[in-house]
Amino acid sequence: MLSTRKLGRQGLEVSSLGLGCMGMSHAYGTVRDEHESLATLDRAIELGCTFFDTAEAYGPFKNEELLGRAFEGRRDRVTIATKFGWVFGDGKLVGLDSRPSHIRDVVHASLERLRTDHIDLLYQHRVDPNVPIEDVAGAVRDLIAEGKVRYFGLSEAGPETIRRAHAVQPVSALQSEYSLWERGLDANVRPVLHELGIGLVPFSPLGRGFLTGTAKRADEYGAGDYRSFGDPRFQGDNYDKNMQLADMVRALATARGATPAQVALAWLLQLDDDIVPIPGTTNRGRLEENFGADAVKLTSAELARLDEIFAGKVSGERYAENHLRWIDPGR
Repeated sequence: MLSTRKLGRQGLEVSSLGLGCMGMSHAYGTVRDEHESLATLDRAIELGCTFFDTAEAYGPFKNEELLGRAFEGRRDRVTIATKFGWVFGDGKLVGLDSRPSHIRDVVHASLERLRTDHIDLLYQHRVDPNVPIEDVAGAVRDLIAEGKVRYFGLSEAGPETIRRAHAVQPVSALQSEYSLWERGLDANVRPVLHELGIGLVPFSPLGRGFLTGTAKRADEYGAGDYRSFGDPRFQGDNYDKNMQLADMVRALATARGATPAQVALAWLLQLDDDIVPIPGTTNRGRLEENFGADAVKLTSAELARLDEIFAGKVSGERYAENHLRWIDPGR
């Protein structure tokens, strides 16, 4: 069974590893097995997972609906995190909208899709430069006072945004990409999280497959798969260089008697006790493998070797240019 951890200083406690549910409805290809996704959610609960991550953007809307069906009748056993902040057109993301009135509309719609009367952790999905973050935090504060939301989170926010939001409504968690090979939070963001007592929820903690050794070249993924067009690390020479790093993780994991995924997740879990990774998967086998990381304890020599492997060596930006424009300055 998974152990538990605290996110923030407001009382939010979740399992040491969560489940990122996006891939069950969005981003990684178009063929999905809903029966297996539902079975994976069931198995996650059996293994002690209490923390499930979704968003209105995943689908759009379909992922929240999936979780609503999966958790009906056992809502008290799960902590659900979802997100707001987008405008959609023809089923696609077309812009940002974090106006307080829009936040309220989104929350009411998410509650209906999730078949619940409250959202445990509500994130702003991306920082909206057209809406003061104080207004965003104030809107969530009001929803918390009404009992519709329990805790406030930010995603891909920079230090200044985090400070300003936290001054209005305490932030319990920041969700951002963070892993062995993506350390962009270290210089500016993680020190602020420590200072303010904010937990970190890394998405893509397995490098979208690179850290498991299962990644393919961009052109080997289908047209509907985000990795075929949205992540330069999968393209050309970047792919070759990054797979060399993944091979070194695989060698360390083999010597350790663990899988590369378990080593990558164990590194995160040992880095700090307020970090809760949310590896995503759509099948029970991978889920059980990932959750096995909670029992893996790396030695100081192994931790140092992993840092050495990845220090400044990952090739390629983590997003294509059209996605980088949505990342908060300073992130």
